[in-house]
Amino acid sequence: MAEEKHHHHLGLFHHKEEEEQVAAAEAVVVQETTYGYGDGGYTETTTTTAAVVAAADSEEEEFRKHKKEEKEHKHKEHVGELGAIAAGAFAMHERHEAKKDPEHAHRHKLEERIAEAAVAAAGGYAFHEHHEKEEAEDEAKEHKKHHHLF
Repeated sequence: MAEEKHHHHLGLFHHKEEEEQVAAAEAVVVQETTYGYGDGGYTETTTTTAAVVAAADSEEEEFRKHKKEEKEHKHKEHVGELGAIAAGAFAMHERHEAKKDPEHAHRHKLEERIAEAAVAAAGGYAFHEHHEKEEAEDEAKEHKKHHHLF
């Protein structure tokens, strides 16, 4: 028996969109047939031109998709930065409270440590999104080079 390869993708909705784009590109194909007499007799020439236009539209769509993705990752990066700032401010507040309220100092120190962990997590998230943004930016530049509409 021949083994079948199954491709698993993380995106849940992207398969259908890609298939629709391919179907749309195939549906737009226009063929032009020219008839005439050549050197050896009757000739028939068929030219397909619309597929190139559909491919250019696909490249432009990919460029826009990557620019949108870049913008989304930039927004998420900023959210991560704000989360790190907020958690850092809360950690500083709890450190101050531990000094000010010695009776509950242990509780304030625990909350400070938790806030410090939140700072690290939010900073890591911002760092991750920064790299995702750069990848989307590089992909957008790659698609911009390939289409000649801009």
